[in-house]
Amino acid sequence: MNKFLVTVAAVALSGIGGASSAWAQASANPNDMVKTAVETVVKGVKADPAAKTGDVNATARVVARDFLPYADFLRTTRYAVGPKVFDAATPEQQKKVFDEFQQLLVNTFALQLSQVRGNDISFKFDPAKLTANSTDVVVGATVSGPGDNLSVAYRLAKTDKGWKIYDINMMGENVANAWLIQLYQPQFKARIAQGGIDSLIAYLHEKNARFGK
Repeated sequence: MNKFLVTVAAVALSGIGGASSAWAQASANPNDMVKTAVETVVKGVKADPAAKTGDVNATARVVARDFLPYADFLRTTRYAVGPKVFDAATPEQQKKVFDEFQQLLVNTFALQLSQVRGNDISFKFDPAKLTANSTDVVVGATVSGPGDNLSVAYRLAKTDKGWKIYDINMMGENVANAWLIQLYQPQFKARIAQGGIDSLIAYLHEKNARFGK
């Protein structure tokens, strides 16, 4: 599988400097939310002079600016750490682990996305089937590029601020064990077992430091 396709799928977890208006329009519908998030991030990278050249730090700034309005990384963090462990942590620890994990996701997505410049990428979305009571849905997508296709799935929760993306499956919704949260849970559990939540924070901080943050 071409790496650039995996890259774009990952980036679509987390709109433009003026993304607030685009987000407001998309937030009422999870299908619109995913479509807007994906297209806005890719457009933002292509429009940034430094990000266009593959500058990872510049790309990270675009990802933070253009993806975070569409994501609920606090929910992602709580589920990845484990609700009981996260809720038992102090407010300061919760903030630190959330900040570090969110930055790690941004950095990782930026590193991967920096490799997609110059590639023609297209998307086909598979809308979620909604009911009046839907609060958690999955929106599918196919990412297509030169010589390859990739199935991706995005899980969204309905919040008091509209629909938010909080998990991604890099292999499509039919592959049960490839959701982002599931992939991080064992890593986090091992670190917490070694030294509690502070050990996890240190681990995440160390990984972010490799990006020069």
